[in-house]
Amino acid sequence: MKKCLLIENFWTDSKTEDIKNIIEELYVSYQDGEGINHIEGANLPSKNEIITIMNDLEEVIFPGFVNKKILNIKNIHYFIGNIISKVFLELSIQISRAFKFDCNSKAECEQCDIQELTEAAALHLMKKLPEIRKKLKLDIIAAYEGDPAAKNLEEIILSYPGIYALTVYRIAHELYEKNVPLIPRIMGEYAHGRVGIDIHPGAKIGSSVFIDHGTGVVIGESAIIGDNVKIYQGVTLGAMSFPKTPDGRIIKGNKRHPTLEDGVTIYSGATILGDIVIGKGSIIGGNVWLTESVDPESLVTIPKPQLSIKSRNKVR
Repeated sequence: MKKCLLIENFWTDSKTEDIKNIIEELYVSYQDGEGINHIEGANLPSKNEIITIMNDLEEVIFPGFVNKKILNIKNIHYFIGNIISKVFLELSIQISRAFKFDCNSKAECEQCDIQELTEAAALHLMKKLPEIRKKLKLDIIAAYEGDPAAKNLEEIILSYPGIYALTVYRIAHELYEKNVPLIPRIMGEYAHGRVGIDIHPGAKIGSSVFIDHGTGVVIGESAIIGDNVKIYQGVTLGAMSFPKTPDGRIIKGNKRHPTLEDGVTIYSGATILGDIVIGKGSIIGGNVWLTESVDPESLVTIPKPQLSIKSRNKVR
């Protein structure tokens, strides 16, 4: 039998030298002062803390669905009060870090009042929580009414990926509206990684929106979605092209994504690109590629393929 290699015999002088060389190469790579390292200046927001904050806010929005504690109308006031106080403090710390980082990277931002910006943004989100709850309730009802497989509202809250994506979006959007750097995107991309639905926090989404199945849905930054809109899996609301400066840099901030008016339905696999308008009540069929506006109450589909169906049964 082979004897096990003792750990003390593993760390030889040659390996020590190899490790020293690796450390030195990494250290040299950190000294360019740009790119993918952030080791000086203001602390960046913590991704782990932001995820914790989102989980806490989910408890506020859907009490009894997230936490294992047994809640009732008598103790919920105390329970929610504790969470709100905790979130307000921790969110303020993360927002302050985000603003400090942003201001440090802009020469014209030296006179920013970080504390005032932070308090305004954190308080804005806290004040919006009742409205966020109302909108999400309408989203959940839309999912229940739009999905014949849905058994009850509880099932939708606990398991539907579209509701989770909209929950995170509606939180992140309020911070985006207050120009909070970094944090809204961290929130959105966390939800994206968890449920496969990519909603930019800058998009504007109305009430009673149902993202059915949801996998692969992409909603761009300047997209506008009205009320009572239904979107199936694999739909892209993207940009057609990007205007550029003479030196080839993308010009940012323009409206470049579609607008879906009230009552629009987009079926699976459709790709809708550019600053176009899908008129009220229109239906866009599966796998459609659309780069032009359509009038209200339109039906847009692709021609049906010619199928050749042959029996596999063999005559004996």
